[in-house]
Amino acid sequence: MSSPAVRIAVVGAGRIGASHAALLAGRVPEAALVAVADPRPGAAAEVAGPLGARPTTSVDEVLADRGVDAVVISAATTVHHDLIVAAAAAGKHVFCEKPAGMSLAEIDDARSATAAAGVVLQVGFNRRFAADFAAARAAVADGRIGDVRLLRSLTRDPGDGPADPDAVPLWTIFTQTLIHDFDTLNWLNPGARAVDVHAVGDALIHPEARDRGHLDTAVVVIRYDNGAIATAEACFAAAYGYDVRGEVLGSRGMVTMGDGAASSFRLHDAGGRTAATARSDTELMRDAYTGELAELCRAIQEGRPPAVGADEAFAAFAIAQAAIDSVRGGGTVPVATQVPA
Repeated sequence: MSSPAVRIAVVGAGRIGASHAALLAGRVPEAALVAVADPRPGAAAEVAGPLGARPTTSVDEVLADRGVDAVVISAATTVHHDLIVAAAAAGKHVFCEKPAGMSLAEIDDARSATAAAGVVLQVGFNRRFAADFAAARAAVADGRIGDVRLLRSLTRDPGDGPADPDAVPLWTIFTQTLIHDFDTLNWLNPGARAVDVHAVGDALIHPEARDRGHLDTAVVVIRYDNGAIATAEACFAAAYGYDVRGEVLGSRGMVTMGDGAASSFRLHDAGGRTAATARSDTELMRDAYTGELAELCRAIQEGRPPAVGADEAFAAFAIAQAAIDSVRGGGTVPVATQVPA
């Protein structure tokens, strides 16, 4: 007998929230989208209406609803921690977009709150659910490339970069962009722990914002306790489209993943070879987003922890915090394993 569908409410009806809602309604058979909540007038209705879900401007209403089993949090990052804690207090399972908090203390508190409530907390590190990244990780874990020596992960956002750099919160490149790469590198180096970090960053898209602390381009070097060295790089502007890639070099071989192509279609003509390039994360990572939401439902149905949760969120943010501290101080910074005293 199949398990009943998990009744889910999406909290936050912005770009990612709208994408998650559509995927839950149309591509995740284990889920039933029942509500969309957003305090902005009309925002929830615009997303929920075409999907047959109930719109509301009240998150409290959703949390009090006994017909909601879980919430998908896609609101502003600054409220992730508070929403996780509130959902846990209401007995709701939680999927939260990264990061799960804006500090190690917040993430640790969210971890404690969900554990005490006995609810699932899954964090949205979508690359773990992309087929090519998952195949690469399996090859590494199976020992097919030998001992891990070098790793690389990169994120380049499509377009010309932010129109207003002052609208981008400080340290976003580490806490919201490279956080994906930090988790990916941790995952691709199974059993290893990040030891220290050296980061450099600059405003190369908007040099005029450099003196105000804006960073739009960064490279981070991470050393692991198994001797492996990793690099993570990000830039807020890639004229050719959304670009996410990874690589692991081992003692007996190498795996690579990601090429930014929207499909395997290639046009060969007098001008050369052309590939259609994905222009957004929701396009390139559609299957990965679907996979992570399906994992949430299966974890709830099977009464088990999700594949990626609070511990992984803490480990990735610890690298992000070390990168911030490295840029501030200009040196190599140890990676925290617990909340600093």
